[in-house]
Amino acid sequence: MAPERPAGADAFPKSVEPPRRSPPDRGQLYAALDLGTNSCRMLIARPTGAQFQVVDSFSKAVQLGAGLEASGRLGHASMARTVQALRICRRKLERHRVNHMRLVATEACRRAANARDFIRKVQRETGLQLEIIQPEEEARLAVVSCASLVSPRTEQLLVVDIGGGSTELVWIDLSGVPPGERARAIMRLHRGFDPEQQGHGPAARVVDWISVPLGVATLRDQFRDVDDDAAHFALMSWFFEENLAKFSPYDREQARDGFQIIGTSGTITTVAASFLGLTRYDRNRVDGLCMTTDQIDSVIREYLALGPEGRRVDPRIGRDRHALIMSGAAILQALMRVWPTDRMSVADRGLREGLLYAQMCNTGVFVDG
Repeated sequence: MAPERPAGADAFPKSVEPPRRSPPDRGQLYAALDLGTNSCRMLIARPTGAQFQVVDSFSKAVQLGAGLEASGRLGHASMARTVQALRICRRKLERHRVNHMRLVATEACRRAANARDFIRKVQRETGLQLEIIQPEEEARLAVVSCASLVSPRTEQLLVVDIGGGSTELVWIDLSGVPPGERARAIMRLHRGFDPEQQGHGPAARVVDWISVPLGVATLRDQFRDVDDDAAHFALMSWFFEENLAKFSPYDREQARDGFQIIGTSGTITTVAASFLGLTRYDRNRVDGLCMTTDQIDSVIREYLALGPEGRRVDPRIGRDRHALIMSGAAILQALMRVWPTDRMSVADRGLREGLLYAQMCNTGVFVDG
């Protein structure tokens, strides 16, 4: 039987309190830009009721972190590619007359010795002011974006965001939150992981979170000298698992009932698209899809059987993703090997959506939760 998406998985929950009195103009547009180690992505959206509608978007693989693992610095070619992409973003922002925006950079800029010089270069050449955010905020906003995918039956939630330069994991205990309030409690996490920061209502308790400095680009670079495709994959998967040792739920016995993993990343959505046989990506079929461990393993085994050349020409993977798909799959396999579930919810959403939601709450367009 064909997999189905949960009802309402394409938007934030609709059961949101009425807006405060005299809210800002709902015709105003909001933008969120996420500059990562591999990609530059932006959304421009308009609030509509208790949700938002995307009116424009941009995505480009700029490979900002190329060579960073070896040199500790952003390369000239990488910065030039990124500036070119950011010029396109600036033109979109100007054309839409965007009033509210957050333009953030993540792991590559956190690690690069010349990141501040790059930020100044971007402002000088594009007029855009990038903000380097810390791992905790990146993790929080990725979690918030996944709120509507949380099942009312979920008592223990693991949200995984596999990026280009890092992977964020957040473990949340929802057992003290009534089932009907769990998605709202997740959304209030945009204020902070501390329950006292989350405002009124039952709080989601963050058991632990970790930012592993290994993403699809940085993990691949760790084992570039391994030529055998299968050995390369196995080494990456086990190496990533070793880096989870400091994550407190790693070695605890966890109950299978009431446990949910939500995965958000290009890797996870690509695996889902491959499982569905999509040669043209369709977000409506991917976002909210629930995949079993066996289905995920089947896709990964198929990737290995294809080999590097087969993956390069596979239309389900795409040219921007083929060089990084096996390092992402190695991370994904490690996660599914460690925790007690045979299912993962697929989220085609993440930091950008979380940034949009937080901005709309902060300006009074949305009420928290």
